[in-house]
Amino acid sequence: MAQASHGSVLDDLGARIASGELAPGTVLTLAALEDTYRVSRTVVREAVRVLEAMGMLASRRRVGVRVQDVSQWSALDTRLIGWQLAGPGRDRQLIVVTELRAAIEPVAARLSAQRAGDDERAEILRLATRLEDLGHAGRGDSEEYLAADIAFHDLILDSSGNLMLAAVKPAIAAVIAGRARLGLTPGVPHQEALHNHVQTAAAIACGDAEAAEHHTRLYVDAVLGEVRGR
Repeated sequence: MAQASHGSVLDDLGARIASGELAPGTVLTLAALEDTYRVSRTVVREAVRVLEAMGMLASRRRVGVRVQDVSQWSALDTRLIGWQLAGPGRDRQLIVVTELRAAIEPVAARLSAQRAGDDERAEILRLATRLEDLGHAGRGDSEEYLAADIAFHDLILDSSGNLMLAAVKPAIAAVIAGRARLGLTPGVPHQEALHNHVQTAAAIACGDAEAAEHHTRLYVDAVLGEVRGR
C-alpha cells in the first residue's frame, strides 16, 4: 500500500472492521498497523483513537487493540454508516436505518404539525413542492433533489421541538445520501411517495397532526418495503 494519511488509514481500517474482514475479537498491534499502512506510530494512534471513540476498538495493555463486538459500536456515527453502506452488509444497513426512520419520522411529523413556527411550515411546504417538481421532471436522482430531500426531513425533525428526535438527523441524512450515491433513488420517484411528501407538508402547514403522522408513515413504510425487498 502506498503511504497513507491519517484519514485514509481511518477509512480503510474502519471499513475493514465494519465489513467483518477484521472480526470482533481480532487483536491488532500498532507495529503491525504501521507496517501495513507505511505510516508513523502517531498516524496509527490517531486513527485508533477515533475508532476507540466509536466503540469499534479497545486498547489492551501489553496486548494491542482488540476489535469490539458490534453491540459496542456507535451505530449512529455517520462514518460508520458510510463504511457499512460501502461494504457487503449494505442492504442490511439500509433496512436498519429505514426501520429507525419508520419509528421516528411519523412522530416527528405529528409534533411538527403541533409546534412548528410559521416560517418552518412554509419552508417544509416549499421543499415538498420542490421535490414534487423535480420528481415529475425526472430529476429524482439529481444532487438538487437529494439536497431538497435531506433539507425536508431535517426540518421536520428540527421543528418537532424534540432535541432527541433531531439528534438522529445526521444518521438519516447519511442513509438518504447513501441510497442516492448507490444509484437506488430513481430518476422518476414513485408518484405515491411524492404525493405523501406533499400531503405531509400540507398537514404540517395547517396543523393537522394526525394527517401529518399518517402520510409520513405511508412514505417511510414504502421506502422500508423497497429496501426489504432488495
